[in-house]
Amino acid sequence: MVKDSIGVIFGKTESLTFKFAVSDSTATKRADYVKVWHEVDGWTLAQVTTITRSSEGFSIEQAVDVAEGSSKVTDMDQQIIAEAAVIGARDKHGALRVPKSPFSPGDKVFKADETLIKQTLGLMRGDVYIGLLEGQNIKVNLDADNLVQKHCSILAKTGAGKSYTSGVILEELLEKNVPLLIIDPHGEYGTLKFPNKEKPAMFERYGISPKGYEDMVTIYTPANKTLNPTADFLFRLNGINLGVKDLMQYFSDEHSQNQTGILFEAVSKLKTEKTTYTVEDIILEVGQNKSKIKWNVISKLEALLETGILSDKATTISELVQDGKASIIDMKGVNPDLQALIVAKLCSDLFEARKLNTVPPCMLVLEEAHNFCPEKGFGGTVSSDILRTIASEGRKFGLGLMVVSQRPARVDKNILSQCNTQIIMKVTNPNDLQAISKGLEGISSEVVEDIKRLSPGVAMIVSTYIERPVLVDIRVRKSKHGGASVPVVKPPISPKINIEVPEGIDTAKEIMGEQKTIEGRGKLSAKSPEKMPGKLPEKIPLKIPEKTTEKLPGKLTENKPKTRIGELLYGREAPEEEEAEIEEENETEDKPDKKGKKKEPSKKKKQKDDKSWYSKMFGSRKK
Repeated sequence: MVKDSIGVIFGKTESLTFKFAVSDSTATKRADYVKVWHEVDGWTLAQVTTITRSSEGFSIEQAVDVAEGSSKVTDMDQQIIAEAAVIGARDKHGALRVPKSPFSPGDKVFKADETLIKQTLGLMRGDVYIGLLEGQNIKVNLDADNLVQKHCSILAKTGAGKSYTSGVILEELLEKNVPLLIIDPHGEYGTLKFPNKEKPAMFERYGISPKGYEDMVTIYTPANKTLNPTADFLFRLNGINLGVKDLMQYFSDEHSQNQTGILFEAVSKLKTEKTTYTVEDIILEVGQNKSKIKWNVISKLEALLETGILSDKATTISELVQDGKASIIDMKGVNPDLQALIVAKLCSDLFEARKLNTVPPCMLVLEEAHNFCPEKGFGGTVSSDILRTIASEGRKFGLGLMVVSQRPARVDKNILSQCNTQIIMKVTNPNDLQAISKGLEGISSEVVEDIKRLSPGVAMIVSTYIERPVLVDIRVRKSKHGGASVPVVKPPISPKINIEVPEGIDTAKEIMGEQKTIEGRGKLSAKSPEKMPGKLPEKIPLKIPEKTTEKLPGKLTENKPKTRIGELLYGREAPEEEEAEIEEENETEDKPDKKGKKKEPSKKKKQKDDKSWYSKMFGSRKK
């Protein structure tokens, strides 16, 4: 074998696949990129799909003997065979061409270099850095214009990293001054304001540094600041001079023509009588109608009024969409029906504003998209129609859409099919996998199998300008991630903790932190020398002995009495002799034992007045 090659092609070859014998077990692995010289197309890129190792000389009888221990494994001739799928080569015009003639047996196989990989896969352009090509140290960049104008979808099961990946993309778009409007049902994206302080070693690997976007991010809440204390402003919709069309957006599709007629009659009369009118005025006017259907209209209007979302000081689209700004609609604590209503109205106003060019081109980010644009058969919402319109027509007006969901099967297929860039992370649900394979372009059955085996944090990217699905290790976020799981079970504090510290620590509270249930650990004595401190010091105030013969820190020549934290919290676990003596404290010393002899006082027995402070504070552990 040639030293600089990793293998040689053998056997039957085709223009799309070939097998090669691998020179060394560490030379290549599955998903690695290799190159082969083709007599017509020049250097051609391929990817290793499978790799096997076998030994024909090691029979099953020998394997049984080794398993039973009657013999040992000796040196054997092993064969390592890899199979590769041909990706192609770029011609002089930059088009990707797949060889039309097969490779020749005996052709050498080499590891592909970075330039060939990037040129062939279409990774040379792009300014949205999302991570590294899996198994390589090659940065993967997406094109910002293509990502925004032609829409993007991020699909994954719960915990696979979809919100984390969307946060990475939003960071990159903010640095490109792309206006963002984020629909955030769970309050996960507000942490974009703060820099990431976790895993500092990962920043060096991906070549980035922590960064917060506090000056560029504004949080709005449709609820109130009691539910969302981190919100910057309240989000409110216009409640003045609403027309019939406006009111119909707030209602579900279940309304009759008679109800619409009653509403139209009331609104028309108010327009002629008043310059400004509110929903309360509409309710009063509808109440004048003699039809019994009016009560259905009144109930809907009153339900809308009770949400508190309408105001005479509404949040405008111009305020939400600004160059280099991200506006987050934090809907934590908002009723799901009201969420859909807000999304419907907000998206309608945004689409109209873009058609009139009153706001700059922007991207609409829709988290938990299956709740706002469900597939037919999974219910319907008032926001479905406008989202379908944005997905199909938004590109013409510079309105991009990012769809994020953990249930691809429940997202409207008309919307998913319009997303030219798909970022797919681990999905295992059969219905979701079927929806991905049928609804998205470039997804074959082999790719679906790869999706089921993806590791958390690894994404498969399918795009119109990336020639084939590629696996990307998503980079670490610059800003803090707000979608992490909340720990439910906390590790218990063991009573066997016995870390020795110099005596003089006032209370266990200073060492172990806030102990709210300290009375449950042991009954407090009425003669406790002092109250528990109200606030913990940031550091444990250790008392340093005064007399030292060495100046080195931590090396003290004079030993001070030691206190154990376990004893401090739970009381000292005395030996059996001591515990028996403590129990007999209140008994008379001259009480005869079973043999009739007077019991002599033990030398180890403590006097009541000489009991330790810890025993007074927490009591004996033996009950």
